[in-house]
Amino acid sequence: MSFKDGDFVKIEYTAWRAADNQIVYTTDEKKARESGVYYETAKYGPQLVVVGKSNVIKGLADALKGMNVSELRKVELEPTEAFGERDQNLVRVMPLSDFKNRDMSPYPGMQLDLDGVIATVKSVNGGRVLVDANHPLAGEKLIYEVRVVSKLEKEEEKVKELAESYSFRPKSVKIEGGSVVVEVDKDIEKNSEYFVNKSTFVNMLLRDMDQVQRVEVREEYARDGKAPKKV
Repeated sequence: MSFKDGDFVKIEYTAWRAADNQIVYTTDEKKARESGVYYETAKYGPQLVVVGKSNVIKGLADALKGMNVSELRKVELEPTEAFGERDQNLVRVMPLSDFKNRDMSPYPGMQLDLDGVIATVKSVNGGRVLVDANHPLAGEKLIYEVRVVSKLEKEEEKVKELAESYSFRPKSVKIEGGSVVVEVDKDIEKNSEYFVNKSTFVNMLLRDMDQVQRVEVREEYARDGKAPKKV
């Protein structure tokens, strides 16, 4: 059973740089800690992938289409199949004063948003800051070891897993024809992070599930976070 575009699958993987055999990404928390690539904010364990639609590099997406559930496969990817070749036009020098005016003190390794693109500070020298907007792994040949954990079949399960992948946790999900009705627990804090996660989830749901034409998010608000009394 191979996969096709639009299939929802959960995978585990580890990726190495071919040049030095250094692990750069992994879904295994223990392996991440041991290899020095552990991040507190990262989610470990099986990851959701929507074949042909998710933000997965081309080489890995192509490999998944020929795999089966429980299969383990190792693939070597050229830069064009991974994060692309390096583009020197994405490397630029900025005056240090630009950062000082924003109360920022740049340092090598610092990441910042430049017109919607994440860039990395490479060096700070003589009042000049060298920034690189290439992906950190651009130009690198990578080796991926990937295992397909499961394929999601039920539509409600797909919606819930997609919501979870964007840290949006609905209380219940109902699918009625081309409409998805999502109910949110009244006790969830409706802060800025919540609204960003909700917006991202809704956009990805409409992108990744072709049969969904409408999404309704049911929320409840009350003074002091307490539910209104029933009369």
